[in-house]
Amino acid sequence: MIKRHFFLVAAALLLGLMVLAVVLRMAFAGDEKAGGGPGGRGGPGGGRGQSVSEAVIGTRSFTDEIRVLGVARGRRSVNITSSTSELITRVLFTDGQRVAAGTPLVELQAREEDAGIIEARAQVAQAQRQYDRYKTLADRGIAPRVTAEDAETGLETAQAALNAAQARRGDRMIRAPFAGVLGLSSVTPGTLVSPGGVITTLDDISVVRVDFPVPERYLGVLRAGTPIRASIDAYGDEVFGGRIALIDTRINEQTRAVTARAEIPNPGARIRPGMAVRVAVEQGQRTSPAAPEAAVQYEGDGAFVYRIARGDRGSTAQRVEVETGSVEGGFVEILSGLNVGDRIVGSGLNRIQPGAPVRVAGQGGGQGGRRPAAGASPARGAAQ
Repeated sequence: MIKRHFFLVAAALLLGLMVLAVVLRMAFAGDEKAGGGPGGRGGPGGGRGQSVSEAVIGTRSFTDEIRVLGVARGRRSVNITSSTSELITRVLFTDGQRVAAGTPLVELQAREEDAGIIEARAQVAQAQRQYDRYKTLADRGIAPRVTAEDAETGLETAQAALNAAQARRGDRMIRAPFAGVLGLSSVTPGTLVSPGGVITTLDDISVVRVDFPVPERYLGVLRAGTPIRASIDAYGDEVFGGRIALIDTRINEQTRAVTARAEIPNPGARIRPGMAVRVAVEQGQRTSPAAPEAAVQYEGDGAFVYRIARGDRGSTAQRVEVETGSVEGGFVEILSGLNVGDRIVGSGLNRIQPGAPVRVAGQGGGQGGRRPAAGASPARGAAQ
């Protein structure tokens, strides 16, 4: 019985010692932090408040742009078709060939037309002989002049019939209507083509045109000749320059948008008809206060920053609601809430509470902790 009580007393003493050790440890840790121990106030590497980087509000140039989506078209594009149902006898082109205007592409079967030309030539020869004979007789006074005139009319009629036959024969040779690049084709000699059936495509893509809708409220700032910048997913961030060539005379009643047409030089035929093109139309530039993107946090429909305010007990972080505008080149346009020269927390906003003490990293150690002013180097971007 005595042994059992001994063990209970020993266990109680051991538990009490453990509780005392935990209390003493917590007390010493608090004193160390408050009295200048490692990481505490006044200790090595210490300092009052959260260490933050600083950014200074400066001015920066922002470019207003209208951004829309359009589709690339060739400056001139056409489907090569036949006007009649006929067999193809010769194919005179290769897929992807660059051709000049008037180049023969396809010859259709023309046996009837060839026979018609032979017949028309025979009639012209007969009319020519008859005209020569009556003209000679009329000149000698043997035949009346009216007979020679009738023969001359017959000759002209025969020549017109020959021209018509040759024109019909020419319709059997399909030619390129303008200079450009031919597309893919599957026709071969012996293929039967029908009216409207596509033989091949022809595109003039030395310059591409892009038609894109623009809301009618921008009609007052659109002008022929206005520069545009275009980007295409296939070429990443590469920018293609061009100009607005024409603005439509009508506004779509359903979409309340006007169609603008831009032309973009296309050396090397890199832009293909049908490609989706993102078009940015410049409206002008303005200079506004700006803050680094990392310094601005968004909450719902609003945005805020932490302004560094100096007081008697050091610097504190004050949450300030701001109205933002364009975002370009890593900077956010500040429309209201801050002034040029204001000091704000540059990064690490998620670790800061409103009104909390902060310490600007690098201050007092010979190295400035400020980030470059926002207006250091203008960048081009976009604002819808």
